[in-house]
Amino acid sequence: MKRKLNRQIADHYANSGNALLLTGARQTGKTYAIRQYAQEEHLNLIEVNFLESPTAQQLFEGAESAAEVLTRLTAFTNKPLVEGSTLIFFDEVQKYPEAVTWIKFLVDDGRYRYALSGSLLGVELRNIRSVPVGYMSVIEVKPLDLEDFCRALGVSDSVLSKVGEAWHSRTAVDTVVHKSLMKIVRLYTVVGGMPAAVQKYIDTMDLRAVQQTQRDIIGLYKWDLSQYDAASRLYIGEIFEMMPSQLNAKNKRFVLKELNEHAHFSRLENGFIWLRDAGAALPTYNVEAPVYPLKLNEQRNLFKLFSNDVGLLTSQYAEGTALRLLGEDCTVNYGAIYENLTAQELSAHGWNLHYFNSKRQGELDFVLEDDSGVTPIEVKSGKDYERHHALSNVMGNKAYGITQAYVLCNDNLRVEGEVVYAPIYMLMFIDNRPSPAPMIYAPPIEGLV
Repeated sequence: MKRKLNRQIADHYANSGNALLLTGARQTGKTYAIRQYAQEEHLNLIEVNFLESPTAQQLFEGAESAAEVLTRLTAFTNKPLVEGSTLIFFDEVQKYPEAVTWIKFLVDDGRYRYALSGSLLGVELRNIRSVPVGYMSVIEVKPLDLEDFCRALGVSDSVLSKVGEAWHSRTAVDTVVHKSLMKIVRLYTVVGGMPAAVQKYIDTMDLRAVQQTQRDIIGLYKWDLSQYDAASRLYIGEIFEMMPSQLNAKNKRFVLKELNEHAHFSRLENGFIWLRDAGAALPTYNVEAPVYPLKLNEQRNLFKLFSNDVGLLTSQYAEGTALRLLGEDCTVNYGAIYENLTAQELSAHGWNLHYFNSKRQGELDFVLEDDSGVTPIEVKSGKDYERHHALSNVMGNKAYGITQAYVLCNDNLRVEGEVVYAPIYMLMFIDNRPSPAPMIYAPPIEGLV
């Protein structure tokens, strides 16, 4: 499978001599991506896995220099280090975080390239004693997004490019292409973006086999949760278990009293943060007003908690949900599934996740902010997508200064006034990449020199 991640890894090593750390949730393809890069670049890959080989810690313990570590490494792996063409890969570094502190010295040595991989599930990598700032770049690896999924199924780059042009020019997509992409969206809500689940579908097209793969992944997540400290792991596990039902509720907001009648956010906040940092959940916080900057309006105790993968979410619903989704059964509540898909895509594209809810004005599913201001997003899974009471209220409030809004739906793209009605697969193009243009500002010192 070709992923944007592959290009990110190649670009990193083409433009930097720093080490690269891939982090993120379990089963998102971190190890495979490094191996694939080494294979494609014909590199001599030296791999050390701290989970499979706990004795690998001895590479660093008591060592006095990078040269000594490298000498030990050749003995440990029984492989030669070829200067200029060797990639040394430390995998599962959460089992021995001190390996990260050595990266500065190894990079300074200059003879080899370095990659690291670690999951945040079980151990928080932020507790590393000394992070080698300036010597290591970090990429958080997430499940395949919708664009990666399309390519994995064989959708051509030329088709995706034309769809992207339609988005930017605000014109409708070819009808045949639109219908096909909507079918792929529904398939994505079932299969999701976990590489193992996607590969299982490509190999077998058997949804039951895919669901078994997804259940195995969820089982791994639950096992990792069980390794957390005894005082907290029970309620963190309950939070994880409750996510599907909470999202299927009317307002989709996580309600603490359903976890525990006497639960207080201040006592449970670390659990939500842990799930977020582990990559297992995507918190989406309410804002008091949809105005820039959203961070200043954020209400940390009011939030929705989305799954990191829409396929994992769907697999936890009732038996038969997958076939009903693929069959366009109008009795299925697509709302939670479409919103989770949206949260997952926006997060993958670099957006911070917020929503807006007001008793007077109603609720907006998502609100985004960039240099141009705030943009509301409504996600509509049904046919009455033109009914958006809250969006109309917010757009009509001049104090907010909102000039554009998106309604993501099942129909083709069209524009009415300030509202862009777009098929939900257009999420592929709602990106938050920083502008490459320099930000030059001359100091106002005229008359002071």
